[in-house]
Amino acid sequence: MVMDLFELTRRLVGIESITGNERAAGEYLLECLRPLAERFGGRVEPMEVEPGRFNVLAAWGEPRLTFSTHFDTVPPHIPPREDENRIWGRGSCDAKGIAAAMIHAAAALLADGVRGIALLFVVGEEKNSAGARVAARQGRGSKFLINGEPTENRLALGCKGALRYEITATGKMAHSAYPELGESAIEKLLDVLQELRRLPLPRDPVLGAGTLNIGTISGGRAPNVIPDLAGAEVMFRLVSDAAPLREAVRKACEGRAAAREVLHIPPLRMRAVEGFPTTVVAFTTDIPEFGGAWGEPFLLGPGSIHVAHTSEEYVEKRQLVEAVQTYQSLARRLLAGG
Repeated sequence: MVMDLFELTRRLVGIESITGNERAAGEYLLECLRPLAERFGGRVEPMEVEPGRFNVLAAWGEPRLTFSTHFDTVPPHIPPREDENRIWGRGSCDAKGIAAAMIHAAAALLADGVRGIALLFVVGEEKNSAGARVAARQGRGSKFLINGEPTENRLALGCKGALRYEITATGKMAHSAYPELGESAIEKLLDVLQELRRLPLPRDPVLGAGTLNIGTISGGRAPNVIPDLAGAEVMFRLVSDAAPLREAVRKACEGRAAAREVLHIPPLRMRAVEGFPTTVVAFTTDIPEFGGAWGEPFLLGPGSIHVAHTSEEYVEKRQLVEAVQTYQSLARRLLAGG
C-alpha cells in the first residue's frame, strides 16, 4: 500500500527541490498519496502557492490533527546514498525523511480505523515560509499541528525566532590611488557590521542566547577602484521581542547604509506532553507562519539539525522507524484529549 519507508525517503531525496523549484517533488507526493486517499476514503489536492509551486494536502474526514513538514531544501542538491544505518543526501533529515515517516504514520493510523487526520506538505520553508503563509489562509478546522523538523524525535518546548536584513551601502567610485576623490561603500558597510557584532544580545532562560550571523557580503568592482556599492545579509536568532534589535539596526545604519527587513518570525514556546522526551532548538520553523490556523503546534522529527544544510546531511534509519511510532503515539494521545 505504502512504499517501504527507506525507499520512500530515498526517492524523495533523489528529487531536486531547492526552494522555488519544488514542483517535481510536489507531483511525486501527490502520486504517492492518491492510493492512500482512495483506499481509506480521503482526498488529496494541490494547494497553489504561486504559478508552478504548490503545497500538498491529503485529508481523511474533517481533520482534527494535521501532520506537516516542508519539502523544499537548501542548495545544492545532493543525491541520495545509504548504508546499513543511514540515508544521506539533501533533505534526508530536513525534511524529506520526516515526510516519509509522517506518511507511514498516517497509513498505520488509517489502517487502524483512525480518521480526522491530514497530511500537509508545504513549499518555501527554507526561504520565506511562502507555503505556510498560504496554508494559514486555508485552515480546515484542525485542532493540533504536528510539525516536522529534525529534533532527534524529541518534542521541542521552544524554538528561536528570526530577524533577517539586507543591508546596502552606497559610495562614490574613484581611482584607488586617489581615495580622497571617492567614498568607499565597503568601508561604510564594514563599520555597520562591526557595530552590529558588538551588540549585546538578550538571553532567555529556556531558549538561551540570541545570536547574529553575517551570512553574505558582496561589493566592489576591482581592487583599484573605490567601491560605490556593497551589501550584506544578516540574520539574528531571536529569543525575545524584536523591537530593541530593530532600533539597534536602525542606529547602526544611520548615515551609512540602508537596512531592509526581509523576514521576522517571533520566538516560540510549546507545551510538553507526558511521556515524550523534550528538547529546545535554536532554529526557526514554519509554525509561527501558520498562525494557529491548523491547530496547537507540536514540533518533532527524526534527524539532527547539526547535519542539516551540510554536505554530509543524513538521517539515521533507526530514527526514521522510531519516528513512525512516535508520530502515531503522539497523534493518538492528542486525539484522545491528552
